[in-house]
Amino acid sequence: MRSISDIATEIYCDWKSVNYAARPYLEAMMLLDSVDDRYGYDSGRSVVLYFLNNATTWRGETAKRIKTELRKAVAR
Repeated sequence: MRSISDIATEIYCDWKSVNYAARPYLEAMMLLDSVDDRYGYDSGRSVVLYFLNNATTWRGETAKRIKTELRKAVAR
């Protein structure tokens, strides 16, 4: 499993116009190693889930692959 920050870096490279609602969660993901980390009062798991909920406009093969990877990470 890659670190959440590595995944977030790939998202930034692929998603050229990040949705305003997803951006704060993507920025928080840049500081997480795993979903077990904390970001302030939030768990890494909740940050990733909030990102996924707000990333519905991000589409394409890379988006599908990464969203699947993130869903598997939060399901563990």
